[in-house]
Amino acid sequence: MAEPERPQDAAGPLRRNAERVYGVWSVCAFAALSLLLCGPSIFVPGETRRRRGVRRAARLFFDVTGLTPRVSGLSNIPDGPCIVVANHASYLDGILMIGVLPPRFGFIIKREMTRIPLAHLLLRRIGSVFVERFDPRGSSRDALRLFRTAADGRSLAFFPEGTFVSGPGVQPFRLGAFQTATRLGIPVVPVAIRGTRHVLPAGRWLPRPARLTVHITAPIRPQGGDREAALTLRDAARDRIAEHTGEPALPAAVPDPHPERAAATR
Repeated sequence: MAEPERPQDAAGPLRRNAERVYGVWSVCAFAALSLLLCGPSIFVPGETRRRRGVRRAARLFFDVTGLTPRVSGLSNIPDGPCIVVANHASYLDGILMIGVLPPRFGFIIKREMTRIPLAHLLLRRIGSVFVERFDPRGSSRDALRLFRTAADGRSLAFFPEGTFVSGPGVQPFRLGAFQTATRLGIPVVPVAIRGTRHVLPAGRWLPRPARLTVHITAPIRPQGGDREAALTLRDAARDRIAEHTGEPALPAAVPDPHPERAAATR
């Protein structure tokens, strides 16, 4: 006679089924909030008001899915213009940062997002700046545009890794955010995100529950305005983020079996 199934033998399938139910619920919640709150925000007059509406929707999404992040260090964000840089580990990072940062921040988004019409329209209406990752000529134009945007007194948020992979580690940072900061003499605020890689990593389409934390560290001011100062600023920000995420600072891009194709870079 076969032995009865032990409770621990059933734990795996039960957990997987529970995660599927949770994942479907989360996707439905995201779709509903996008339709009911973010969609109408497109037509609201005033960029700041539109940003506030999208921010409310982002925060509500994390609340209803039980993913409300633990945020520390908000007082480290300067009152004046600054540049926030954060590690990039998941499709959720952009939504998370929209919900956490004050609505005065504009996000730097990779230009591939313009291929998704509704997302492109919404992101453009909340003041996001789209940048080219692969064409050097486009990247040069984008660098000038970012400089002019920041020079107007606007605060910007970047994911300087430019993309994310499923494995742990902070990838090398692109230099654009730090060149802009050094040329203008404005501080960079490193932000460490933990937990999103477990919730929705590259190659996964249904979220799963996890604890999220966002730690906003003290601003770093550039020491000079040349390329060397930008490199120093970049390395200091990356080292601090790696320290607070508990993930290694990787020496080079790591090949990934599930490269993402549609995540925002802000």
